[in-house]
Order: sequence, then structure tokens, then C-alpha cells
Amino acid sequence: MLEFTEGSDDVRTTLFVEVVLPLAISKTYTYRVPSAWNADVAVGMRVIVQFGKNKVYSAIVYNITQKAPERYEAKYILNVLDERPVVDRSQLRLWEWMSSYYLCTIGEVMQAALPAALKLASETRIIAADLNSVDRSTLNDKEFLILDALEVSPELKVSDIVKLLGQKTVFPILKRLFDKGLILISEEIAPKYKPKVKTFISLHDDYTDDLGRKLLLEMLSNAPKQQDGVLGYLQLHRRLSRITKAAIMEASGCGAASIAALIKKGIFIAKERAVSRLDGEDIELTGDFKLSEPQLKAFDEINKQFKAKNVVLLHGVTASGKTQVYIRLIEEAVAKGKNVLYLLPEIALTTQITERLRLHFGTKLGVYHSRFNDNERAEVWNKILNNEYQVIVGARSAVFLPFPALGLVVVDEEHETSYKQFDPAPRYHARDTAIYLGHIHGANVLLGSATPAVESYYNARAGKYGLVELKQRFGDATLPEILTVHIGEENKKGNMSSYFSSTLLQEMGNAIAQRQQVILFQNRRGHTPLLQCKTCGYIAKCIHCDVSLTYHKSSGKLHCHYCGFSEDPLQVCPACGSTHIESKGFGTEKVEEELETLLPEARIGRLDLDSTRGKHGFDRVLNAFDERVYDILVGTQMVAKGLDFGNVSVIGIINADGLINYPDFRAHERAFSLLAQVSGRAGRRDSNGKVIIQSYAPQHRIVQQVIANDYEGMFLAEVTERKIYAYPPFFRLFRLDVKHKEQHAAHDAAHRLAISLREVLGHRVVGPETPLVGRVRNHYIFSILLKVERAGTSVSKVKELVKTVLLQFEASKPNRGVRVQVDVDPY
Repeated sequence: MLEFTEGSDDVRTTLFVEVVLPLAISKTYTYRVPSAWNADVAVGMRVIVQFGKNKVYSAIVYNITQKAPERYEAKYILNVLDERPVVDRSQLRLWEWMSSYYLCTIGEVMQAALPAALKLASETRIIAADLNSVDRSTLNDKEFLILDALEVSPELKVSDIVKLLGQKTVFPILKRLFDKGLILISEEIAPKYKPKVKTFISLHDDYTDDLGRKLLLEMLSNAPKQQDGVLGYLQLHRRLSRITKAAIMEASGCGAASIAALIKKGIFIAKERAVSRLDGEDIELTGDFKLSEPQLKAFDEINKQFKAKNVVLLHGVTASGKTQVYIRLIEEAVAKGKNVLYLLPEIALTTQITERLRLHFGTKLGVYHSRFNDNERAEVWNKILNNEYQVIVGARSAVFLPFPALGLVVVDEEHETSYKQFDPAPRYHARDTAIYLGHIHGANVLLGSATPAVESYYNARAGKYGLVELKQRFGDATLPEILTVHIGEENKKGNMSSYFSSTLLQEMGNAIAQRQQVILFQNRRGHTPLLQCKTCGYIAKCIHCDVSLTYHKSSGKLHCHYCGFSEDPLQVCPACGSTHIESKGFGTEKVEEELETLLPEARIGRLDLDSTRGKHGFDRVLNAFDERVYDILVGTQMVAKGLDFGNVSVIGIINADGLINYPDFRAHERAFSLLAQVSGRAGRRDSNGKVIIQSYAPQHRIVQQVIANDYEGMFLAEVTERKIYAYPPFFRLFRLDVKHKEQHAAHDAAHRLAISLREVLGHRVVGPETPLVGRVRNHYIFSILLKVERAGTSVSKVKELVKTVLLQFEASKPNRGVRVQVDVDPY
């Protein structure tokens, strides 16, 4: 637990601070506080410290004490960066727990938790904002000097500025420049940042009363477009307090020239104002709805369950209106003055949900995810500290935010694998972290899904969580009709056109003829997953990883999806010289290409990682589909994640077998979840939908359970198998990946580590084995799996034993250069 010794007003008291450094070191580090700053330091503040010979960092104060370190002489802190804490005690407790639970250092948690703009270090890059608008008279000499240097060089490291000014304590100066919006602080090279500016229009005082308006409109009778502009302004003025130039142009249909003419005549007064960089904050919206009877029953039951248990699972079928139930629960929490965290698995989903939530919470709503730049994330962080936002919608990193009074956490689509951080450390699961975050704050946590994770449903059935079920679609919409097509039989009959059965093509054609829309699911991006020589069997592989290269038509190159390596496609086999190169398999690009031939009249869009790059790429594709720019949307699993389109009547799953037969203990659960979620996109509002599942094994248990919407049957089959084969929820899993650039070194080290682990954990150690991809970025990998029974075993004791073994392993001379990566709950 954290301890805190209050500083004394007596300047003779010697204080020491334990700090968390943004480094992968196993302990906090202690520094001495100059007595003049005793009253200025507090837990959660940033202080500037030197660590190592020449490196300077901003560190977080973890504890304040009068006890000096025993093994080393404490250096003095160089400066105090904040006037108040930027991290609160609850966050530090969460960091502690994550460090312990996920077997990583607290410094690695800090690195993940804080926006880059709050983590200053010698290597941090400083980039100028818009220097043309700077009033230099407001700057002191040192600030002036830094901006002058940034005009000469587009970016500087903090260490460069230290040399420029001839002093170590440059962070307070940089903080002032950052707060004024004159510099961008980033650990990576980023585009130059410009404040977002909008032109707001007001009417001259002479025309604010009825008589003035009448005379004005008469005066503009010979300039109809300008008259339209004034009428547009008056119409907007009835419901908006701030009116933008763009809003007048949209409302009136007049052009920019007409607005410019009205400004020149002095009728309109234009003022440019910097607005928040966060989308939609200058828009004021309202909205209302009523819960249906099943929703109201679920809402009441959730509140009832919360009285007994802090975590409740809402199991609601697709399109049952879970979001509306969430909104009512959020409204209750906000009315009590509490903060709410609404977690979503994908950045991509935030826009759709944010638009709906902003109708109810307006400017109380903030958004936080990794596609925001560093400055935007720092802005959200500070607004939450100031309690300007009560509701935060975010992806997994939002669990790290500084909530003053968290009352409710909603984890939507809680089954999603996107909540798991795989690299770098901490390799945390946002759902599980959110549950502990709720525990720290005494907040209620609601998990929601149409296909809950087996572990969550098991916990609910076992009584650890509350369980509420919502089995009826909103507005009595019916579940879609699901048809299966046997690909093998269709091939024999000659009914397959490329990858499409006659049934799927017919249903797509009917939907388009009736002005309905279609979603096609293929869980592989790119054009061709494999290029192979027909003569000798050579396959184009990545030079850094043991994976085949995927051909992307959009770039005209072969790409590695693990390390990013790319090269030109094969024309001649490098092994035998043959020119007979053939394509194997297909991705979303290939599906799109084939459809253009088979359905030339259809307008086709694509939703995958390649088509949605950039901050607004996903929104652009979705908005186009929602506005019926596209008839057919081809996508990877992105199309399964909570999207709501009212005009989709046909869903096509092009090949279900790749999901079902994937070599992973959760393959069947995930296949059921993905197929059910994709199917749920059909017939969500006024129409019944159809789902066509193409498969070589349509009688497979999972396919039949999806057709019957039998989650319960899937759950019972899965837990029976997992109990037999020692998997979650009955066993805890730890994976240790041993990596080295030399294959034999990785192999030998992995076997040495496995032997050491077996000495303390016995039969619980499995492996080492070569994983599915045995080399990534030129590092060979061997994996060791620990299976630890939940019943009768102390997991914390197991973690301590693993830590001890790893320390001894790393200290051993033969293991130098070997990296061990630990992943707790690696699924």
C-alpha cells in the first residue's frame, strides 16, 4: 500500500521522494528534495531528475518520506514541474496492481498510462506549433531563444535545448511554452500541430431588434444570396448561442463570397476563435427516448444486482438495445455527480457511439484513444483532472485516466480480443483492469455482450458477478434467417462463381434491386495471402519473420503483417527460375475485385486495416456506407464490432472454416462470437435479414449453434472441454516467450528456463515449443506455457516463484542477450 508522510513547513526537515521513472526498472528510485521545495512536492506530481550519467527525466512522485536510501546516496531533484498532482493515488494503486498482476515494472505501466506530452525526457522531441501567430513580447529571453532555434530546425531534442540554454532544468520552460500552445511535445516525429480555429459570426448591434432586421432585409433586396445568408443566421440564432460561418453557409445555401461581402459591409462581425481539438465540442445537441419493456426490466434488474455485486454481466442479443440501457445508467451516475468510463474495444466504434451519447451528455462527454495525437490526449487528461468531463468514451488506454469520482464503468462488447494489449508491456486486458479500477473507486462495473467471454459468463453463473439477460431485439425486430451453403457441394454442381455461391449472389442481387445493402465478411485483409511457385513450391516469405508475404493490390507490393517489410511481387521464382507463379487464398481486396466483375452495377466499399488508415479513415468508410454511397461493404472482423446500419438485409460469410479451425483453445468460442456478431448486423431495424454462411463443414457444431442462437450450448460444450484439457476458466495461463537472434541460443535458453521452472512448479510447465510464428523481426521464439489450477493454488505465490526464477535466469552468464517476455492471461 502507498504510504505518505506530509511535508513539514520547517525548511530544516530533510525530505526524500520515491519516484516512478518511465523505464523498465524493477523498483522506485529515491531522490532528495531541496529544503526550499519541501512545501511544493506532493504524491502524483512530476519532478525533474537525473538518472544515469547524463539522462534527465520527468518522474512521478510515488511516496514522500524522511528516510534516506540505505544502499546509495540520494541525488537532489532538479525541479518540481507541477503545481498540483497530474496522477492521483487511485491511479498509483492501479499501476501497482498492474505491475504485480501482469509481471512487469511500474515504470512500464507509467509509460503506457501517461500521454507522451506529460512524459518529458532527454530524448523527447520538441516541435514548433504555428510560430507566425506568436506575440513575442509575451516571451522571456529563454522562451524566445527556444522558439528562434525551432525556426531554424524543425525539431529539437530536450538534450539539444539543455545545451542551447546551458542549464539542466529546461522542463519548466518547455511546460510554459506547451501550455501557451507554442510547441508540440512528442516522443515520435509528428505532423506540425496547429490549433483548430473556427470563424464565428454575430450580427451588428444595429440589426438585433425587429425594426433593424426589417430594414436590413429591405436593404439587401438586390443581393438575394446575401439576404439568404442573413435569413440563415437568424434561423440558427433561435437555437444556437454560437454560429459558425460554415453553419450559415449550410443553412442558407449561400457561398463564402456572400458571407465575405456581409462582413465587408459591417453587417456580420466575424471572429476567429481557437476551439477544442476534440471533435464536436462546439456542437450542442439534445435527444430523448423511452426504454422498451424488456429494456426497462433489464435496467431495473441491473440496479438491483448492483446492490449485491459490484460487477454485473448484461447478456443481450444483438440489436436488443443495450446501448440505450447503458445511457440510462450513465444518466443516473452523472446526476449523482459521478464520473463514468464507457469502454469500447475498437477506436473505430467510438464515432458511432459518441454521436449517440453526445445527444444526451453534450459537452460533459470526452473521447480518449490512441489515434488522438499527444497534445489531444494531454488535453483530455487535464480536462478530466478539472472535472470538465463527466463521461469518457474510450478504447482500452482510457482505463489509465485520472477520474476524480468514478461511479460507473461500462465495458461494451466485453468479449472482444481488442481489449487485450499484446505488445509492449504491460500486456494487460482492459476488461479485467477496468474491474479492478472499479474496485479501487468503489464503482459499479457493467460488462455487456451478445456473446460474452466464456470466463465472464462462467463467473456470472458461479455467482461471482451478477447476471442480467436481454433476449429480445429492440422494437420486436426478429433475428435474421441464417442459411448455410456447402462450398464443396456447390463446386461439384458448378454453382460457385469465384468465391461466391449461387445462393449468395442471388441474395445480393435481390437486396441491391430492392435498394437494400449487403455486408460481406472475409477475415483476411490484402489481395492474395500466398504467392507460390507452381514448379518447385517456393513461397514468398518475409526476410525478418517466418510468415508468408501477402500481396496488396492497393500498393502493388508484397507485405509482411508482422514487421511491415515489403517487396515487389514475384515475377520469376528465385529458387528455380520458373515464371509459373500462382496465387493461393484470397483477402478483402480480392473479394472486392471479383465482385466488380460479377456485380458490375454494385457500388462496393472495403472496411479493413488498409482502407481505414489515418485518424478519420474508419469514419469516412462508415459514413459513406450509412449514406448509401456503397451497396456492398466487404470487411474483416471490423464489420462485426457493434456497427448499426438500418438498411442492411444480407450478410455473407464467405468462408467460415478459417475461423473454426484456427489452432487455439479459444477458436470455437471466437468463431461463434464472430459469426453471431456479424450475423447480428442484418435486419436490425424495420426489416428481417438473411445471413448466408459458406463453409466446407456446415454441419459443424459451431455453425449449427450460431444458426440456433444457442450461446448456452456453446458455453457448456466449451467449459466441458476446457476442464478436461486444463484451460481457463479452471486454470490460469502464463506464457513466457524466450527470444534471441540466434536460433540455437533461443532454443537452449528456453530449455534451461523450462528446467528451472519445473523445479518449482512441476507438471504445470508445458514446453518449450515453437509457436505458430517462430521468428518475428529476426528474433527466434520458443514459448513456455504455465497452466496453474485456480482451485487450491495461490496464484500470487506462483508469480513470486516465476519472478525469482526469471531473476536468476537473467543473472546467469549463458543467458546474456536472451529476452524473456511474460504474458499473463495470453488470450
